[in-house]
Amino acid sequence: MRRVQGFTLLEVLIAVGIFAVIGVMAYGGLQAVLAQQVIAKANADRFREIQFAMQQITRDLYQLNPRPVREELGDSSRSALLADARNRHPLEFTRGGWSNPLGQPRAAVQRVAYDVEEDRLLRLHWFVPDHTLGEEPVERELLDGVREIRFRFLRSEGWSDEWPPGLATSNPRLMPIAVEFVLDLEDWGEIRRVIEVPR
Repeated sequence: MRRVQGFTLLEVLIAVGIFAVIGVMAYGGLQAVLAQQVIAKANADRFREIQFAMQQITRDLYQLNPRPVREELGDSSRSALLADARNRHPLEFTRGGWSNPLGQPRAAVQRVAYDVEEDRLLRLHWFVPDHTLGEEPVERELLDGVREIRFRFLRSEGWSDEWPPGLATSNPRLMPIAVEFVLDLEDWGEIRRVIEVPR
């Protein structure tokens, strides 16, 4: 009868040890890949949110309409585009191109404002451009983690931080050549975009 040869106990323990080390390394590598996947997904989701907010602001600015609006009490006219320290919002303007596929009884233009409250970028709009005192806007959060939003306006004399600029307040239909907006985000820093205002 032939003798059966097998592994010694020491050889089995060494093989098990090698497989354990390989298993731990593979598990560590898998954990690193999964952690990177979670980070990549979070970054991609954040990028989509930022891109959506930037596109919304861009679409609104492409639709700037020179129609002035009445004050809330109806006694005087306000500029079609407002951005100064006296205004409630960093930017407020009249926007055209508001489609109405259901034929609802409303204007084709809309009053829009942008503001930052509690680290949230808000888009506000009113259903009628000449809103009355006490009429609350529809508020929509576009983005969180926003420190501030700033606007600048290009005119033939150069850039201005407010609109209407200095002495040009007598023309409520005055429009800039371009609008620059800067979003200051907690995680991405400053993102800047310049939009040419259609003529």
